[in-house]
Amino acid sequence: MRHIQGGIVTWPLALLLLAATTAKAGAREETEVFEARAVRCGDVLFRNTRLTRDLTCAGTPIPALTIAAPGVVLDLGGHTVRRAGSGPGDTVGIDSQRDSTVRNGTIQGFNRGYTYNATVHLHRVALVGNGVAIFHTLGGGGLLLTDSRVSGSSLGFGSEFDATSGSIDIRGTQFTRNGLALYVDFHDTRISSSTFMSNEIALWCYSGGIHIRSSMFMENASVADLTWSNGRFDNCYELVFENSILANNTAFGTPEDPEWQAFDFQMRNTWVMNNGEGLRLAAQTLDVRGNTWRDNGGGLTLNNLPDFEPVPQEGPVRGNRFTSNGGDGLRVLPGATPTLSNNVCQNNTGWGIHAPTAIDGGGNVARGNGAGGCVGVVCAP
Repeated sequence: MRHIQGGIVTWPLALLLLAATTAKAGAREETEVFEARAVRCGDVLFRNTRLTRDLTCAGTPIPALTIAAPGVVLDLGGHTVRRAGSGPGDTVGIDSQRDSTVRNGTIQGFNRGYTYNATVHLHRVALVGNGVAIFHTLGGGGLLLTDSRVSGSSLGFGSEFDATSGSIDIRGTQFTRNGLALYVDFHDTRISSSTFMSNEIALWCYSGGIHIRSSMFMENASVADLTWSNGRFDNCYELVFENSILANNTAFGTPEDPEWQAFDFQMRNTWVMNNGEGLRLAAQTLDVRGNTWRDNGGGLTLNNLPDFEPVPQEGPVRGNRFTSNGGDGLRVLPGATPTLSNNVCQNNTGWGIHAPTAIDGGGNVARGNGAGGCVGVVCAP
């Protein structure tokens, strides 16, 4: 059992969150035909290949291995593809130029561990100590990342600026001790049953959308960087958390951009516990339901997006519990008009609810808060 100040996360709960594992590769592996051989640095692969030993390559502009035919499966066989030495240069571990799969091994020590410009699958791969672990080089395509680990990189996932699009599907994967774990630029991103832990920044949603389900964000310096452009270009259009845990993070935003700004924000059935500060959220539409906020440095503060002509924020904030947070449990800044209903705010150091321009949906409760019960809505004691 793991204790978090003011709450408890049990291993059965954690296992429940992470139990929805990923692609079942076992049955398929039995029918695949492989060429098991000792590949050499710089080899170009046109057929299924299984490594028989580790591969250590000097840092050169040529990738250690290149996949150049569609449908190829590269099985690392539990071995490591690593870079030797630490000289300068844009070194690449494995480059997938066609739709393909890489699985069962480690990629370590390259400037870019794995690059792709196709539809690819990484399964049970550890990407360790690379400058950029995974990099989308150009155009569309899709990444399926399952049961893998990304750690010790300056950037976990990145892409060529304003030159890529497509999908990112992350399942059952751990991102730990990276500078920035995941950079999203014009990608539709789905994250499920995954863990982001001890990263400097877990997410940067520069453009596109991120949907997170049954995942944990713990002990990160910042959970996410989301900023809004008045020109409505290069914005995070959707950020969704479902059935997840955000706990023991130093901050939600970054020191430079402490407020999350997204066109649409949704959070449902999520535990937010023992974070160093509260969440400041600006969005045009939102749906915040059934969440528990407990023992955080602050509660939830809602605001309009910083557009040239701000549009009043709207959407339901319903059935949440705000307990023992620093400051107000729930604050709505003037001009925002979410609908508040059936929220319980108890033992926060500020107001239970301070929402002078919100719509009162009824059923809110406030008791034992330091500054008082509610402003702007009627609350039962």
